[in-house]
Amino acid sequence: MSLISTVLGTINNTELGCCLMHEHLIASAAGIPQNYSDLLGKRFKERVIQKLVEAKNGGIDTIVDATTVDLGRDVNFLIEASRLTGINIITTTGWWLEAPYLLERVTSDHFTRIFIKEIKDGIADSGVKPGILKAASGMAGLTPRNEVILRAVARTHLETKLPIMLHSYAPGQVGRQQLAVLKDEGVNLNRVAVDHCDDADDLNYLIWMANQGCYLGFDRFPHSDYPLPRVKALKEIINAGYATRILLSHDWSETDLILHAKDNKLIQNPYGYLYVKKVVLPILREMNVDEGILSSILTDNPRQFFGAE
Repeated sequence: MSLISTVLGTINNTELGCCLMHEHLIASAAGIPQNYSDLLGKRFKERVIQKLVEAKNGGIDTIVDATTVDLGRDVNFLIEASRLTGINIITTTGWWLEAPYLLERVTSDHFTRIFIKEIKDGIADSGVKPGILKAASGMAGLTPRNEVILRAVARTHLETKLPIMLHSYAPGQVGRQQLAVLKDEGVNLNRVAVDHCDDADDLNYLIWMANQGCYLGFDRFPHSDYPLPRVKALKEIINAGYATRILLSHDWSETDLILHAKDNKLIQNPYGYLYVKKVVLPILREMNVDEGILSSILTDNPRQFFGAE
């Protein structure tokens, strides 16, 4: 049994229940929610709260909010959202993609001190402590500035034991570069989730990562109008014997109009944070995936990920 920091305090990993491992209640940029909230749409907080109420009523107990400070992390809203809806919310420290150029001389050790301070003392004056670390690399691969953050996240992990989530670019197999750095820093890869794996076009790449000990985040539902290819890839990983390494989610935000636009058309998601339950799981059932496996992916896997040593 392990303790996990949520925005309302600590819980045991046995209390996670049904857990979505990569979501965004608000996704934008640093300072946007507080200063330019109109960019997030009318009554955006009400919309988010309503979707969380629906999620709670639909059986979601915990959400990992993957929003780092540069993506507009707003812990005061996360506190409010958790109190109003009863959902456990786990917030994140770390960084998404490139740090601003004005920080280009900041070292990994400096970022490490900052991340550790948030974990030990809380974020700003909120008292909220992050429960997970995040680093990211995209289509450009592991850039030098990405590596600064990634090494800081690795060193913070070794000091605090918090697990790590990686934003990665599966079509370019960028996880190979990221995992090499983490191994170089001495990170046990069973504390690492490589996210956005359902973007991959090579099953062998995903199996390779799972064999390194990683968890595989299938979390881009519904990032297209056609979920079937992603669900088929998920079924193939289950068939290959890696059901215990899968983490499910949506990477969804009601406030992010750009992320969910394709060809100038918004992707429709009437189910919000229940899309996996309402759409993905029924397809997997039609594919004869055992009900016990489906339940375990949403409950046992997150519990084991947070509780691993």
